[in-house]
Order: sequence, then C-alpha cells, then structure tokens
Amino acid sequence: MEGGNASEAEREEDDSVSDILQDRFRLSAISIAENEAKKNGVEISEPITSCIADLALNYTEQLAKELEAFAQHAGRKSVNMEDVILSAHRNEHLTALLRSFCNDLKEKEPQSERKRRKTSKKEDKATTSAVENQTKQNEVIKRTADSGLYL
Repeated sequence: MEGGNASEAEREEDDSVSDILQDRFRLSAISIAENEAKKNGVEISEPITSCIADLALNYTEQLAKELEAFAQHAGRKSVNMEDVILSAHRNEHLTALLRSFCNDLKEKEPQSERKRRKTSKKEDKATTSAVENQTKQNEVIKRTADSGLYL
C-alpha cells in the first residue's frame, strides 16, 4: 500500500507542476496579447485576452501531441527540427520561416559539433532543391514583410 501512496504523491506533484506551468503560460500569453494591442493602439478586453491565452495553450498541447506522433512514426523517442517544420506544412509562410531559422542555427553551429554522416546522391539532390526553394521562399517572405502583410 505504501507504494501506492508514493505514486499518488508523485502524480499529485506532477499535476501541481503542470498547473503552475499552465498558469505561467497563460500569463505570458495574456502579457503578449496586451503588449501587442498596446503597440497597435487597440484596446483588448480581459475576457478576450483569457480566450487568446486558452486558445494558445490548447494549440500548444495539440502541437506537442502531433510532434510526438511525428517522432514516433519516424522511430525516434525525441522530436527534432524536421518534425517541427513538418507540423507547419499547412502554412507555407511559417514553414519557410522555420526552415530559414533552422538553416541559420546550422550555420552558427561549429562544424565539429555537427553530426557527420554520408549522404546519398538522392539526398544531395533533395538538399540542393530544398536550398533553392528556400531561397525563393525567403525572397517571398522578405517582400511580404516589406509590404506589411503577415500570415
């Protein structure tokens, strides 16, 4: 019976930590919404900020489940950047931004820390094609940002 009490105590502690993290997430989302509204000269009511925070939390929880499923499907136990990019496949603009961010991170990473593996000719062609597509997407993103349009 004592083992049952220990696992229940751990479960309660996990729930408590989860509640704290959710509260902090909501507070951060509310703060961001209020700051953006202020920056854009718009008033936003408290119920609306709460709805935005709940929506962001629900979206984040769903995204976490989706990322976990992508990693599991690939036979991995951890999520990688490709899973994150794949999760954004319905939003071309976001996908392009994520790819650009990923490429920037790879460029900043020292060569000695990068994983080294042999790539096939097929992978090399895919990488070259992806880089060309990325360059085109970056140009579109820049033009979109310069024009003031956001997706």
